[in-house]
Amino acid sequence: MTKQVRVRFAPSPTGPLHIGGVRTALFNYLFAKKNNGVFYVRIEDTDQNRFVPGAEDYIFESLKWLGIQPDETIGKNEKFGPYRQSDRKHLYKQYALDLVHNGFAYYAFDTAEDLDALRKETEAKGGVFIYNHTVRNGLKTSLNMPLEELEARLYNKDPYVIRFKMPVDEKLVLNDMIRGEVTFDTSLLDDKVLYKSDGMPTYHLANIVDDHLQETSHVIRGEEWLPSLPLHYLLYRSFGWNAPEFAHLPLILKPVGNGKLSKRDGDKLGFPVFPLDWKSETGEMAMGYREKGYFPEAVINFLALLGWNDGTDKEIFTLGELVQAFDLVRVNKSGAKFDPEKNKWFNHQILVHKENSELAMFLKPVLEQKQITATDETIEKVIGLVKDRADLITDLYDLVDFFFVAPEQYDEKAAKNWKDDTADLMQQVISVIENVENFDPKEIETTVKTWIQENELGMGKIMQPLRVSIVGAMKGPDLFEIISVLGKQETVKRINNCITHFKKRQF
Repeated sequence: MTKQVRVRFAPSPTGPLHIGGVRTALFNYLFAKKNNGVFYVRIEDTDQNRFVPGAEDYIFESLKWLGIQPDETIGKNEKFGPYRQSDRKHLYKQYALDLVHNGFAYYAFDTAEDLDALRKETEAKGGVFIYNHTVRNGLKTSLNMPLEELEARLYNKDPYVIRFKMPVDEKLVLNDMIRGEVTFDTSLLDDKVLYKSDGMPTYHLANIVDDHLQETSHVIRGEEWLPSLPLHYLLYRSFGWNAPEFAHLPLILKPVGNGKLSKRDGDKLGFPVFPLDWKSETGEMAMGYREKGYFPEAVINFLALLGWNDGTDKEIFTLGELVQAFDLVRVNKSGAKFDPEKNKWFNHQILVHKENSELAMFLKPVLEQKQITATDETIEKVIGLVKDRADLITDLYDLVDFFFVAPEQYDEKAAKNWKDDTADLMQQVISVIENVENFDPKEIETTVKTWIQENELGMGKIMQPLRVSIVGAMKGPDLFEIISVLGKQETVKRINNCITHFKKRQF
């Protein structure tokens, strides 16, 4: 019988969820759903020194907004709970002691000062200090300590750590689902700390124990964890457990320069690297995709194609389509550059295909905040006229503001197009518009342009000052569509306002 696919996203609540972590969650989610498996979320909060209040809630709110919620997690289908590591800390000590008992780990009583002195001494000789087989037998460890001394130290509650005893001279050839065979020399690896006498495990021990107890079948995580693969594999072997399959996702790289996209790059370069806005305890704000005006579907599409493709030119997927198309075999080994402009492009594609009524739900609160009253029909109509010009939801108001608020200022460039006879011509346009019976865009356009032609006037001579009168600048969608939405009375009022404005100017 084939083992059920169970994959996890295991973030640490040390701050806002970085977009790289979101992609890891997404790829785990897609893999689980593609294989009729389970996607669960475990909060790894063993490092209490780095714990940030609010970060855990932020993680879950982000996943909810993105539509990639877990099948199992804290408070939901807790088949293998608890799903918060700090609630599981009573489990880990026995596993650490089992490793010591079976010769795969040992007690170390070195102080931070001891290790710092050793590090400086080694560096002074031009070397690099590594806590491994080259030094462990000469340090304060249970490997070279009489049993009586060890028992006395433990009885006296001397501070200690339990370290993994890395094998010597073993070549590990391991398989990665993305990278194929990867080889490690254990002699070059250090003896990682697994457990501390304060009762808290390190990431390495807790991660392995929990993945085993929660029956994780595949570990899909970022490339930065690849150096930990030999330790994690050896821990499974030491416990006598079957290891899950591993896949290490490529890094998300900075849009310019080299290196991994960091949490600071977004605000520095002017684009979000977090799903939601985040306010730190010191009051610093970091921008998020949601508040910046992105749709979750756009973020999902963009992240899915950072390091993966389905072998076609298709770029816009529903979440269901991504599930069907996803395959770890098609994940790239090399890093993928983050392109903020491409991200906007994805959002634009999603936005223009949204129903006007859905987009209106985002614009209404903005209008209400500005105390602007408008019918649903009007809001949806104006959105339909401008949405092809918008990249972000937050662009909408700036694209439609003149539909709801008459201009009080006029583009300075417009002054150059306002000639001595323009005011008189605009008064004539008012008469033309007042005589339009069926006030729809086509009727208005036909009437105005017929009048222009019959009077042998240039289109620019009328249309430019008319647009400035209505909008305040040379911008906006089809002018006659705008006039139709505004209505006859508001249109005439705006033209008169503009005539008055330019009469007061000193040319």
